[in-house]
Amino acid sequence: MSNIAYIPGDGIGEEVTRQGIKVLEYLDNAYNLGLKFEKFDLGAERYLKTGDILPDDVLNKLETFDSIYLGAVGDPRVEPGILEKGILLKLRFYFDQYVNLRPIKLYKEEFSPLKGKGIKDIDFTVVRENTEGIYAGIGGFLKKDTPDEVATQEMISTRKGVDRVIKYAFEYAQEFGREPKLTVCDKSNVLTYAHNLWQRSFKEMGKNYPDVEQNHFLVDAITMKMVRNPEIFDVIVTCNIFGDIITDLGAEIQGGMGMAVSGNINPESISMFEPVHGSAPDIAGQNIANPLAAVLAAGMMLRELGHGNLTPKVEEAVKDALENNMVTSDQGGDLSTDEVGDYLVQNLKSKEEGE
Repeated sequence: MSNIAYIPGDGIGEEVTRQGIKVLEYLDNAYNLGLKFEKFDLGAERYLKTGDILPDDVLNKLETFDSIYLGAVGDPRVEPGILEKGILLKLRFYFDQYVNLRPIKLYKEEFSPLKGKGIKDIDFTVVRENTEGIYAGIGGFLKKDTPDEVATQEMISTRKGVDRVIKYAFEYAQEFGREPKLTVCDKSNVLTYAHNLWQRSFKEMGKNYPDVEQNHFLVDAITMKMVRNPEIFDVIVTCNIFGDIITDLGAEIQGGMGMAVSGNINPESISMFEPVHGSAPDIAGQNIANPLAAVLAAGMMLRELGHGNLTPKVEEAVKDALENNMVTSDQGGDLSTDEVGDYLVQNLKSKEEGE
């Protein structure tokens, strides 16, 4: 049995993750997975009413779950950063979710913005270090608000942190990579301390994985290659800030943020899965938001819970929805958010009955 903490969050989070829950509940019934869901009201509404963001008692309760399914965080009524740091980043750090797993996969040829590049070319995964680097929050001000002000923000790389994310990336490439091939992305020609550590770790770790082809790209070069030759990549491992940047580029070449999903993973603890598109408050409550990324995030969560055989089934259902135009208006269809979820369940059901 797997206990899933369900956090719809803000904006369209409730609408899109509801479709993911539909898919999960169908698969749970069809395959006797033993999934149990509990909903948590974390987000803007709670904060505006009570001043609470993510209290300790809720954190303690979340420790008893096997996984977290998150919708979206962010609301125009709340100053930017408060909810994001107070919920999303706090969960990542509290549960030491040191891997941010971002599949970059094109599901429909017409969505490719790259000339001559299609489904076979745009299909790789970025493994982003998720708890260190320049996002560790170490820094400060000297003489703030004066002409002599100094602001510092330090990039932190620990041997433990770098080793474990690179090890995860090698093992992910072995199990799920197409070739398999692992590319490390850094700026070691300029960041000669932090990324020298990355280089040494990658080379030393690589000796244990002779079956994995090993490559290196500087971050500026990799952005160019992602646009011109995305087919050369299989799995990429990189630091926190570079991962943040290149995965957004990856989202665009896979068809936009509406198709991008994220897994915040700690293989020994509790992981969290979410669509990347944000809360989109301008369309919240209208039943028109695209739920495909939320459904794909649910599919990714199944793999982490030990049901990896079902993840491709979810991906195929999403692909069918796109090919048959059973999608929302932003994807070229005319269905509501709920209708897309219903179609996906029916698609899975019909294939199950046909097997």
